[in-house]
Amino acid sequence: MRILDRYILSRFVFNFVSSFVILMFIFIFQTIWLFIDDLAGKGLDIAIIGKFLFYLMPNLTEKVLPLTVLLSSILTFGSFAENYEFAAMKASGISLQRAMLPLIVLVVFLGGVTFYFANNIIPASEQKIYNLRKNIAKVKPAVAIAEGVFSDFEGTGMNIKVDKKSGENDRFLENVIIHKKSRTNINNTVIKAKTGELVSSEDSDILQLVLRDGHYYEDIKTRSSSDNKKLPFAKSNFETYTMNMDLSELNNVDMEEERDVSTDKMKNISRLTKDIDSLREDNIKTVESFSKSIANRMGAFIPLANPMDTTAYKRPIDSLFVPLMADQSKAPEIQKVMDLYEEWQQAQLISSAKNSTNNILTSVEGKKQEIEVKYKIYNLHILSLHKKYALALSCIILFFVGAPLGAIIRKGGLGLPMVIAIILFLTYYFIGVFAGNYAKEGNIHPILGAWLSTLIMMPLGVSLTRRATADKGLMSFGNIADFFKQSFKKIFTTAKS
Repeated sequence: MRILDRYILSRFVFNFVSSFVILMFIFIFQTIWLFIDDLAGKGLDIAIIGKFLFYLMPNLTEKVLPLTVLLSSILTFGSFAENYEFAAMKASGISLQRAMLPLIVLVVFLGGVTFYFANNIIPASEQKIYNLRKNIAKVKPAVAIAEGVFSDFEGTGMNIKVDKKSGENDRFLENVIIHKKSRTNINNTVIKAKTGELVSSEDSDILQLVLRDGHYYEDIKTRSSSDNKKLPFAKSNFETYTMNMDLSELNNVDMEEERDVSTDKMKNISRLTKDIDSLREDNIKTVESFSKSIANRMGAFIPLANPMDTTAYKRPIDSLFVPLMADQSKAPEIQKVMDLYEEWQQAQLISSAKNSTNNILTSVEGKKQEIEVKYKIYNLHILSLHKKYALALSCIILFFVGAPLGAIIRKGGLGLPMVIAIILFLTYYFIGVFAGNYAKEGNIHPILGAWLSTLIMMPLGVSLTRRATADKGLMSFGNIADFFKQSFKKIFTTAKS
């Protein structure tokens, strides 16, 4: 039996490693296309690009590993069934569960490794990717100007947009638009030119931008507030305008520079648990404080000094919003609150009520967006926390889907097993993506969003394992046909009677 266990393990490990390497290469090339804007045209050497891809690999493992387990289990057990090795095992009294036992132990161990990976390695790689992308964006702005979009020159306060680049090293520009920010981070200068030229050298930290045939506009801020109300500005036309930008600070970039930024994907379980509690308390305080401010602005819940004093309702216009008495039996019998006031006061009361209501609705609408963002961040933290557990369990669940499925279809190789594995994985993956998006927006609970795809695959794994153990096919068409035959017989018998 030990020889058989070693044989099954060796076949599975071989299929697992080969599938993992192939799928990782496929996902890496697909990722390169996603991040081509961050890598191409930035003057980066091979070492920096290699480091970028190396930091991306742990993040890709989150997608590659479940698919690898599913594919390798289908390949292994499909090959056993196709070559009648399962028939030999069953003839020797070895059941499917016994044949799966060494692989179950291996997959459980793999689930533990996956959990450690998701909790420690992936958050660290996400931090590295973020830092590297930010640092890459600062490298050599002379070649970082993209066509058709505004390129932000961090540290210079300028945004540059061009319609087309041409010539050697893309030095000639067409239809240049430049927005410059002031020291207070306000966009107060706009420069437009029909053509431009970038003049620089590799040994110089000065980038010279020569603009031709353009216009210059600048908002002027004065010390006098009365003059600022006149909105003073300066504008001019130019044939040639030269701008010098000091890039010494931008070019001396350390690619390993760390930034104090942390998102939900950059945190481990202990950090996520603490932040979830903090975010929940902060959200509750935000809602409570806003509710109190609204209540105070509306004058709600202010008790009357003397409930029996009906003259308490006769108040100035600025304090008309007084609630009715709790004990309505002691209140004066009136048809409408408006009848308590004079006719000229009623118009003022209605106008004041409309203005107050509109102001409250505006405040609520503005605060609603802020609270939605806060709760979205809170949901993302819960989602990230449970995804770490769900990822580890998904490897085990997908093994129990793939192993009996391979024994049922009885096909090895990379043909039919690959097609079935991709279909099942895409189903699992897209369910997880849609559930995660719904959870982020608060449409479903974040815990359900993290576990939904795994929970759907679990009964499928149980069903396939039972069918493979009973040596049944993927679908029992005979039972389905018998069911319909019996149903039609009952219908015809009832119709005749």
